[in-house]
Amino acid sequence: MARSVGIIGARGYVGSELIRLIAAHPELELAFVSSRERAGQKLADHEAGYRGDLAYVAYGPEEAAGRGVDALVLALPNGKAAPFVAALDSIAPDTLVVDLSADYRFDDGWYYGLPELTRAKYAGQRRISNPGCYATAMQLAVAPMLGEIEGPVQCFGVSGYSGAGTTPSDKNDPEKLRDNLMPYSLANHVHEREVGHQLGHAIEFMPHVAPHFRGLTITSNLHLRNALTREEVVERYRQRYAGEPLVRVVDEAPWVSHIANAHHVDVGGFTLSADGTRLVVVSTEDNLLKGAATQALQNLNLAFGFPETTGIPV
Repeated sequence: MARSVGIIGARGYVGSELIRLIAAHPELELAFVSSRERAGQKLADHEAGYRGDLAYVAYGPEEAAGRGVDALVLALPNGKAAPFVAALDSIAPDTLVVDLSADYRFDDGWYYGLPELTRAKYAGQRRISNPGCYATAMQLAVAPMLGEIEGPVQCFGVSGYSGAGTTPSDKNDPEKLRDNLMPYSLANHVHEREVGHQLGHAIEFMPHVAPHFRGLTITSNLHLRNALTREEVVERYRQRYAGEPLVRVVDEAPWVSHIANAHHVDVGGFTLSADGTRLVVVSTEDNLLKGAATQALQNLNLAFGFPETTGIPV
């Protein structure tokens, strides 16, 4: 019997990807999709990959919690998840929750769901916090070198403007982004704090928005305690991600144009200084997929006991 899933906040880019992935999943079924702006409209009129009869609803926290779904995915802006979590805690505490916002990424009572790094910590928790898009690419680039790093890691990030969401702003205005690279939140960004909290190592993150729509690049600069050769570094990454279908270790620096619409992360471009004590690593991912919707599906699969890549093209 398929597990039922409801989505709250389904009008955005990530919500659209979630609808497509869950609708095509062999073990999951969409129970409802909530969007105040589209309430009453048919999903099929907005989502080209959806063929069912569901219409959007506008559920508040109590209504969503009372539907008896097996899982609720919260695809809401930061700061909006708490009323839904509180309602579920009161009405349906056994419902699985996957929250895509940053609201619970620092709450150690929640499982932080970056499976390639944290699946060993999953012990049946019903509250799962999905990592941030930039934070996923940064952690996968840095984690294999933990214990070898001296001082903070500098991460220069560039994302397509879909990462800024659908609410109009300078960061998702194609005209303002044309022939431009827009820096923002250059210190104390939430993803900087998230990665530092999860890895237990200081991160200095400098994000930018570029004119392309989807996909992000992180260039990480790591100072090493001891000199290493390139071969030693590459072998460390290959061993760390052996058997991980959604992390690919590549030789050349990956291009963001190659990662759009893909479900994995590319990590590569390993470059060392002449003395072997400074390492630069490049990671790319589709911010809407492995950076959000694909990872949410990984976490649903993990929690329900399905093979982790079920419903994910690899």
